[in-house]
Amino acid sequence: MKITIPSHLSDDDLVAEVKSLAQREQDATARLVAHVAELDARRLRLAAGFSSLFTYCCEVLRLSEAEAYNRIEAARAATRFSIILDMLGERSLNLTTVRLVAAHLTADNHQGLLTAASGKSRRQVEELLVRYFPRPDVAPAVRKLPVATPMSAPAATANASATSAPSEGIPLRPQAAPPPRTRPAVVAPLAPDRHEIRFTARAETCAKLRLAQELLRHSAPTGDVAEVFDRALTVLLEDLARKKFAATTQPRASRASAPGSRHIPAKVQRAVWLRDDGRCAFVANGSRRCNERAFIQFHHLDPYGVGGEPVMENIELRCRSHNRYEAELFYGRELVLERVRQRRQKAATGRDETAGRWAGAPPG
Repeated sequence: MKITIPSHLSDDDLVAEVKSLAQREQDATARLVAHVAELDARRLRLAAGFSSLFTYCCEVLRLSEAEAYNRIEAARAATRFSIILDMLGERSLNLTTVRLVAAHLTADNHQGLLTAASGKSRRQVEELLVRYFPRPDVAPAVRKLPVATPMSAPAATANASATSAPSEGIPLRPQAAPPPRTRPAVVAPLAPDRHEIRFTARAETCAKLRLAQELLRHSAPTGDVAEVFDRALTVLLEDLARKKFAATTQPRASRASAPGSRHIPAKVQRAVWLRDDGRCAFVANGSRRCNERAFIQFHHLDPYGVGGEPVMENIELRCRSHNRYEAELFYGRELVLERVRQRRQKAATGRDETAGRWAGAPPG
């Protein structure tokens, strides 16, 4: 079956088709889960020569390991509580949500727990679960991870000689050790007011932590790592707010921008940041607000290039994506892409080849 990119569709038709496909995929997933549940109940995998349902799903159904695991978990939960199939079909639950709540479902709580998890993201479901099933605190620990050392040349040669016979006349080259595996960071809720945070830090970071613990002994005698990081993050957030949004507890009178200036006065930055709650204020046609907090920028509602003033009524917060999106709507995509290319070139060469040509430079 040949599938092509539907570049011929209009924007409205493309959105409608994507939504329709997502609905059909969810319907198909719910039906597949129901059939896997019955397949499991009849133990048909055994007659097919498979000792486990997981192996059957991977090899016969051609599912990935993650797909097989999620569908099996959902199928076995649906065997106990058939409402799961209805909620999967309605798209009020997804496979990840079912997998998270499955171990906690009982005859007494399944209705309430599934309803509470309906429509929530993975993080929201994790936070929901620890309200009812809190986990114990994690003991603080700072330890050095083992470092993989490369195999020496003689050892590598000997090892390779034992496992393969090189062609005559071709010298055997020592094999480099594989790069060490990176452990993923963990941020997981343990209870409504407690989280487990685990990550790998550089030696310099660990040294800073040790020094901070020593300097805080007068107020934090135990050297609690959580206390140290909480204080450090508080100072960091205050510094970032001051730099990005001119936040301060003692604001001074600031001068108004000169006519035609692109500069946004500090008092306007503070007011806009507070009004928009530090989030992207872009509102889509369906009245959905973006609310993204990452890569926030100040955006001129009436673009600076056509005389938009840096006053509170004309400035809103935008994430980088929506700031650029609105610039493309106003200036045109090609113009914005060209400006982005020139900015990158300027950053790479240290020269501005477009000085004087972009008085109304998008985005912003």
